[in-house]
Amino acid sequence: MTVRRIGAAATLGAFGVLASALVAPAASPPAHAEVRQCTENQTRFVADAPPALGRLAARQSWSLATGRGVVVAIVDSGVSAANVHFPRGSVLAGRSFVGGAATVDENGHGTALAGIIAAREIGEKSGVVGIAKDALILPVKISGGENGGDEERQRSANLAKGIAYAVSAGADVINLSLSTTSNRGDVRAAVASAVKAGIVVVASGGNRDQAAEVRDGIRYPAALPGVIGVAATSSADVVTDDSIHGPQVDVSAPGDNVITTFRAWGDCVFSQQQQSTSYATAYVSGAVALLRQRFPKASPAEIAYRLETTASRGSRTVRDDVSGWGVVQPYEAMTAVLDESVAGPVPPGGKPRATPPPQASAVDLTPPPDPRAPDRAAVQWLLLGAAASVLGLAMARMLRRSPPA
Repeated sequence: MTVRRIGAAATLGAFGVLASALVAPAASPPAHAEVRQCTENQTRFVADAPPALGRLAARQSWSLATGRGVVVAIVDSGVSAANVHFPRGSVLAGRSFVGGAATVDENGHGTALAGIIAAREIGEKSGVVGIAKDALILPVKISGGENGGDEERQRSANLAKGIAYAVSAGADVINLSLSTTSNRGDVRAAVASAVKAGIVVVASGGNRDQAAEVRDGIRYPAALPGVIGVAATSSADVVTDDSIHGPQVDVSAPGDNVITTFRAWGDCVFSQQQQSTSYATAYVSGAVALLRQRFPKASPAEIAYRLETTASRGSRTVRDDVSGWGVVQPYEAMTAVLDESVAGPVPPGGKPRATPPPQASAVDLTPPPDPRAPDRAAVQWLLLGAAASVLGLAMARMLRRSPPA
């Protein structure tokens, strides 16, 4: 797992009052995004498969794992179990901290994430299917609810409780498609408890168009120890400026042109102009579900190491604050044979790779020898000789012409 550089905690006022203390979703809910074929109370389907599945080699990965038996908790706005992509038993009852059932989603954000992770195939009329298509979804509803209310305040107040519930309910993976500049103690403790229990926690690295603080920098809970922080990429697999850049970014995944589930009404296509770390985080959570099935005894750090080491990137030895270690490649993560000789992040329990310190040494300022110096010297002597001969002849002529005394 990447060694994180944790900055000082943001100063908090009253619980959830300051903008820096509020947990913002990493993307707008479907009702606010630029979408097509998304209308409440009208069930529609998109025949095209989500482009991200091809870029992440999902079908190749399914020859090794499909997420079967893995429980992915989505701590968000609930998940609409009424969507046809979620047959009975695929979405667990979960728990709501804001009233109503966790299997009802008034917002739509949580349902979109659930579709990315574990939507079931329903035939030719729809190409939507989750990257971990047989995983189980555990909805943990921390915002929205029957009475609506201030969703940012709800998320801030309920995030730690939602994570703690996911741990107690037996989640294998916890998806947190949200971010904040605040390093809250209760959230920090809840995440530490999840990681200690062997749960892989995946969180958004931050989405600029949804952030109270739009400048690049550290975001939580992605920056907490043991959490995989995620940035979103465009269709060209390049992290967009809309993703917050910072030390919390470990890996990247597709976040635009997303085709996924829309509340209770079939499918929805999110515009290419709505890049989102929310969706990228869900794709990484789905990839983690595949690895969890493939390596059921692996620790969260070992699973994170597999994803980071095998991610697609320009330099095998260097991460950066934009894309982390690169775009995740689930199939490679499941098949790679890894040891300390593999370039990239340090393996769990491995020793940090030392960078040799610069050695001070005297600098030789002696100019290098001129290979043509002998030729130049010879030419100079010839020129001097010729000049002397000409001068001698001129003087002799002058003497001959002078009259005798």
